[in-house]
Amino acid sequence: MALKDLRINEQIRVSEVRLIDENNEPAGVMATRKALERATELGLDLVEIAPQAEPPVCRLIDYGKFKFEQSKKDKEARKNQKQQILKEVRMKPNLGVHDLDFKTKHIKEFLADGNKVKVSVRFRGREMAHPEIGFAVMKEVLVRIGEENFVLERPAIQEGRDVTMSLAPKAKK
Repeated sequence: MALKDLRINEQIRVSEVRLIDENNEPAGVMATRKALERATELGLDLVEIAPQAEPPVCRLIDYGKFKFEQSKKDKEARKNQKQQILKEVRMKPNLGVHDLDFKTKHIKEFLADGNKVKVSVRFRGREMAHPEIGFAVMKEVLVRIGEENFVLERPAIQEGRDVTMSLAPKAKK
C-alpha cells in the first residue's frame, strides 16, 4: 500500500478499529474515538495500515518518522534496481566482413552490460527482392556472438522493410 493511500487520525471514518500500540503489541478492538484519544495522549498518530480487514487495523506511530523511513527504504530499493535498456543495432544486407565484426562486437558489449538488443537489417530499393540475404546476416550474427552469451527473445522475422530479432542477456547464476 502506498503512503498516499494511508488514512491518518480524523480521516479514519469507521466506528471500530483493531489497534496495535506503540510497542507493536495488539491492544484489541476499540472505538475509533478512544484510539484517537490514546494516540493524542502519547503524541503519536493513528494510522490505518490494513483498511480491508474487518475491523480495519490501525497502528499508533509517529507518521512523519514513518514516512521518512518508508521513503528511505523506497530510495534504497530503487538504487539496487538494474534497469534494462533496449539498444538497437542496424545493418544493411550487403555488409562487409569487418563491418559485421564491428557490429557483433557492439552487440556483445551491450549484452555484457545487461541490456537487451534489437538487431535489424534494413532493405532499400531492389534489396527488398532478396529478404533471404537479411536472414542469412541474422544467422551469421548469432553464430559470431556465441550461444552462451544471449537468450533469443524473438527470432528473426520480416516487418515491412526490416528483418528484426531481439536478444536478451543470459541470466547470471
